[in-house]
Amino acid sequence: MKNNLVLLLSVLCFSFSTLNASVFSHSAPPKWKVLIIDGQNNHKWAITTPIMKGYLEETGLFMVDVLTTPPKDSSLDQFMPSFKGYDVILSNYNGKSWPRQTELALEKFVAKGGGLVIIHAADNSFPYWKAYNEMIGLGGWEKRTEKDGPYVYYNEKDELIRDNTPGPGGHHGTQHEFVIKTRIEEHPIMKGLPMEWLHTKDELYDLMRGPAINMNILATAYSSKDQKGTGRHEPSVLTLNYGKGKIFHNMMGHEDYSMHCVGFITLLQRGTEWVASGKVTQTVPTNFPTKEKSSSRQPQK
Repeated sequence: MKNNLVLLLSVLCFSFSTLNASVFSHSAPPKWKVLIIDGQNNHKWAITTPIMKGYLEETGLFMVDVLTTPPKDSSLDQFMPSFKGYDVILSNYNGKSWPRQTELALEKFVAKGGGLVIIHAADNSFPYWKAYNEMIGLGGWEKRTEKDGPYVYYNEKDELIRDNTPGPGGHHGTQHEFVIKTRIEEHPIMKGLPMEWLHTKDELYDLMRGPAINMNILATAYSSKDQKGTGRHEPSVLTLNYGKGKIFHNMMGHEDYSMHCVGFITLLQRGTEWVASGKVTQTVPTNFPTKEKSSSRQPQK
């Protein structure tokens, strides 16, 4: 009898543990559908797109598709994707202009409430597309000058400056690790992050200019003259509104090693959730970088 009771208890414990594992290993389906656009870029999009896709999908919040444009030596006349069914468009694209129909489709998507994420050199593209530049706030290179809008930065007195001085838009010094400084700590994307943290080796964009309307600067980085920079605190992380839509613009992310920064990963994940929902439910990882030490990792398998 005693042996039978022990056997029964063993079976029950096994059954419960199996059920428990089944229940808690089951995850809810992703809430948000993301489309990454790449295919042309002066950066290694074929490497960086899978990295970002992996970081987004590992949260369990996003289902990610990738749309690759024809190469630069091909016509984009037939590049007319549908954005229907997506919550967020993420641009890892810096190349030829799109057909006007496609431009209008993206404008409509965002204006009606869709989310847009701009990563690094995606803010170099489309200098003559007025609505796109309003959506990204600040851009660089591609013959951008004072005609495209002011330089925007914080000066040595920590004052926000809109500078209409004539000059080219877009510059960076040498690649190096640099400190990211939070400017709006209560924003859902930034809430809980350290006020200052060390980003891994990357390009620090400066002298960016553009319309800069409906724009919040969430974080800046000091562009040191020792690294051939401006000597100013330059915008690094922005949010904007366009119609009913939200935009998250992260100027970091030059190389794969730049994207492996836990700070970059966290901003990518939280920024994408915010443009999709207006909220951030993700916690800050325990291995987030400090002001003194950067932190990196690969996407989870």
